Amino acid sequence: MIKILIFSCFLFATSLLFAQTQFDRGFEYRQKIGFLAAHRGVMAHMPRETAKAIEISYILRTRGTKNWHQAYRYPTIGGTLFLGSVGNTSLMGNYVGAYGFSELPMIKTKHYDMSFKLGCGAGYTSKIYDPINNPKNVAVSTHLNAMMCFAIKSTYRFGPHALNSALDITHFSNAAFKVPNYGVNMPYLSLGYAYIFQPADDKTIAEKSRLLAPFKRHWNYSVLGIGSLKEVMPIGGKKYPVYALNFSARRFYSNKAGAEIALDVISKQAVLAYLPLISKSQMDILQVGVFAAYLVPFDHFNFVFGMGAYVRDKYQPEDRIYTRIGCRYQFSNGLMANFTLKTHWARADYLEWGLGYTFKNRTK
Repeated sequence: MIKILIFSCFLFATSLLFAQTQFDRGFEYRQKIGFLAAHRGVMAHMPRETAKAIEISYILRTRGTKNWHQAYRYPTIGGTLFLGSVGNTSLMGNYVGAYGFSELPMIKTKHYDMSFKLGCGAGYTSKIYDPINNPKNVAVSTHLNAMMCFAIKSTYRFGPHALNSALDITHFSNAAFKVPNYGVNMPYLSLGYAYIFQPADDKTIAEKSRLLAPFKRHWNYSVLGIGSLKEVMPIGGKKYPVYALNFSARRFYSNKAGAEIALDVISKQAVLAYLPLISKSQMDILQVGVFAAYLVPFDHFNFVFGMGAYVRDKYQPEDRIYTRIGCRYQFSNGLMANFTLKTHWARADYLEWGLGYTFKNRTK
């Protein structure tokens, strides 16, 4: 189950690679150096060495054949292979990961741009928590984990070549599918080189750009069914299912910005294990939350960044405030696929895998 959920995130994030036709195509190599951030006191013993990694990326530089290309000032998208260590090889081994990404220019000139990079996918490690053989690795307890990367990147271009530097945060976690799961957070500094081996055809781009439709503002209303699994302490305990419904209204104000308000109705069966001496019914454990999010659209694909608050939470096993980050894909027939991570501040709650429907869907 966890493998299906995490791999779905990677498929969503890389769907842009195959949905368009006109790009500058190239490859990029990056060398990264950083450290393991011990964000919990129980992880203080874990950072022991410098974290080193390489990334090899297939890059696609947009050239304006879609409305969102121009709205984001011609961003770069692609897929990345990650190979490296995370700060303690003896406890945590080496990681192999793959993720899809977008780089959104904040400053852009003819030869230079500074971009914000965001990506998600999956990572694998051979060394995980084991109560006998590896009890000190409290960061990860599954071989396969979700992977996220956020970065600020500077790039200088000269002809088909480019040199770049970046500061990024790379994260691995199984989102409480199995405990212990304090997660892996690594700040990295990196240097890279990129080469464009196949420029897009300028004539075809000019013809397609003339056909771009004007942006139209409208509201979309959706219902989304969510399912997940969550494990709670003590280690080796039971996995509990999560069932939820999300009712939302969202509006896009431009080709690169949107907002969402939603009502969450959550039945998290793990609440039954909280205060076990108190008898609870299914109605007792029902949680209801109100949620607001900022949406970053890329045609049918959207990144979601939001925060909510419980208005009904009888036992309050976690904080009253929750956050949600992830991605969605809106199909033209109204169906919507969802993969998001729900957290309480820096503590993962569970992965949200969902399928929904948008009424009277208008995707353009």
